[in-house]
Amino acid sequence: MSLRTVPLLLLLAACAGGAPMQTPLPERSAAAPARPRPYPAWETPAFRRAVERGTRTRTGAPGPKYWTQWAAYRIQASVDPATAVLTGEETITYTNRSPDTLRTLWLQISANAYAPEALRNDVFPITRAVQFTKVQAAGQDLAEGRPGPARPGTYIVRAQQMRIVPATPLLPGQSIQLAFGWNYPIPPENAQRGGQDGHTWLVSYWYPQMSVYDDVNGWQIDPYRGQAEFYMDYADYDVQLTLPADWLVAATGELANPEQVLTPQTRDRLAQARRSATPVHIVTAADRGAGKATQAGTNGKLTWHFTAKNVRDFTWAASAEYLWDGAAAVVGDATGDGRADTALADAMYRPEAGPLWVRDAEYARHSVQFLSQYLWPYPWSHMTVVQGVGGCGGMEYPMLTCIQAEWPDDTTLYEVTVHEIAHMWFPMMVGSDERRAAWMDEGNTQFDQSQGMQDFYPGFDDEARNRGIYLGFSRTGGEFPVMTWSDWQPTGGSFGIASYFKQATILVTLRSLIGDEAFKRGLQTYGRNWMYKHPQPYDYFYAFNTAAGRDLDWFWRSWYFETWQLDQAIGGVTPRGDALEVTIQDKGLLPMPVRLAITRGDGTVERREIPVDVWLAGNDHTTITVPGDVTKVAIDPENGFPDIDRTNNVWSR
Repeated sequence: MSLRTVPLLLLLAACAGGAPMQTPLPERSAAAPARPRPYPAWETPAFRRAVERGTRTRTGAPGPKYWTQWAAYRIQASVDPATAVLTGEETITYTNRSPDTLRTLWLQISANAYAPEALRNDVFPITRAVQFTKVQAAGQDLAEGRPGPARPGTYIVRAQQMRIVPATPLLPGQSIQLAFGWNYPIPPENAQRGGQDGHTWLVSYWYPQMSVYDDVNGWQIDPYRGQAEFYMDYADYDVQLTLPADWLVAATGELANPEQVLTPQTRDRLAQARRSATPVHIVTAADRGAGKATQAGTNGKLTWHFTAKNVRDFTWAASAEYLWDGAAAVVGDATGDGRADTALADAMYRPEAGPLWVRDAEYARHSVQFLSQYLWPYPWSHMTVVQGVGGCGGMEYPMLTCIQAEWPDDTTLYEVTVHEIAHMWFPMMVGSDERRAAWMDEGNTQFDQSQGMQDFYPGFDDEARNRGIYLGFSRTGGEFPVMTWSDWQPTGGSFGIASYFKQATILVTLRSLIGDEAFKRGLQTYGRNWMYKHPQPYDYFYAFNTAAGRDLDWFWRSWYFETWQLDQAIGGVTPRGDALEVTIQDKGLLPMPVRLAITRGDGTVERREIPVDVWLAGNDHTTITVPGDVTKVAIDPENGFPDIDRTNNVWSR
């Protein structure tokens, strides 16, 4: 999700409600080091057990016994536009690939976040809970149970989660079919990450979905509270949506019945767009409506049929007022056949969204092409940007992103477009747990956004902006560690900084520390290893250790588990004959190497580096001798590391 969609979050970043309460530190003994030394970033017991069982490794790659669960969804749904009520029927075939016997199954009912009794840590419009008309397991109707000990043959809905206890346990390797009938009102336009205003519909988190059962934590049943986002398993989808015939629909997956829902003119232009390097107007203002852009339908309705393979979610958008533009993005060899592949980069938007949107298919095309080159090839046939209601802000789903209409300028619209499309890599392909570690997708995406912006707008330094926002917030004292579970960050400011700007800044810092080649190798190898899987933070740490060829435990501990600040300084310069004695202080608690640029009277510049080991030994200052005619000594003039106070980084004669 784009940070720009969180109201006032940048204001919070500048003026969060003060620093947390501080406990006075005990006096340090004379024998103690001058500064704390980072202790290792210890694995959790659950991660260590996964390594012992062979599902994880300490190289950053999945283990030889790694597994994920699997599901196949068949959904039929319809919407009554007059009441905004969605009615659905669904079957889930759930396969237990784990070595464990499952006596209880858990599902996410994310739409219940709008119910009056839901647990929330963000603002939601209140509607009502999802109403279930059918709940079955293995063909058996389940009785609604009560809180307490689970009884076979029952289900219970607990806020945003459903617990099912089948009549018999699900053994390793077995599958079970679950069936549901349900209805709920699609929330209004001020909803979280979707909603409808009667003109535009973005329908997200709308169906009963299996919770993740993984090899580290078992069932992950943290409810959807609003602040942190989602953790989802990969699955196949077969979805039929019966909707008004004049609605133009975009969705995750492939349209399986284009002849039944699109007119020949629309299909011809769509085929042209798939071959064109410049955007094609697939549906113009004159083309909209049943019998023009879409088929006339039966009784004013059309059924759109979509299928999707190996994706973590299914989302759809619709409007009778959409315009539709698209072009072909070259993604590289996504299929492994040695030839370059393409994907349709398209945009659907209402004219009321304004003239900026006329270029959004171009922005989408550049984003897909650039990120495919910078990371790895985009694997799907299309990447669709839809203009949605205000509740969308900027929000990502497989092959689809919803972006609110209003933006101040083209740079900002490109920014949110490339950010949301970058989410197709993290977390749509690399399926991390956003409820607990939002930084693994949002922070990586914020970094990738910066790379795209700097390519599209040469000279635009988005990395410097990220760093400035992080440092500004850090000075308020309102930070909480990045490793704090995302839903437990106490303020919107601390959540935004830890999840977006600090992690993006850490990645720039890591790149500067280990070098461009090792950094890119680590990022790409980590991503490719964990495509369609569920990495933990320790997998990410180990992947970069492997790429760098060294143990970076001190780095992970200092940046992710603490809120220490980096503050390197020239502590003093004293003449010593024909040389200068330069004292380097580390005034902050966060250890990093010191990179010095020493300028001499003839203009030549000598580079020196003080290794991080000086600080890891517990020192807070060190002295170097610099011979010759020295006119200037500067710490990190390239600004590779985020120093909290750069006013003390330079001495000049």
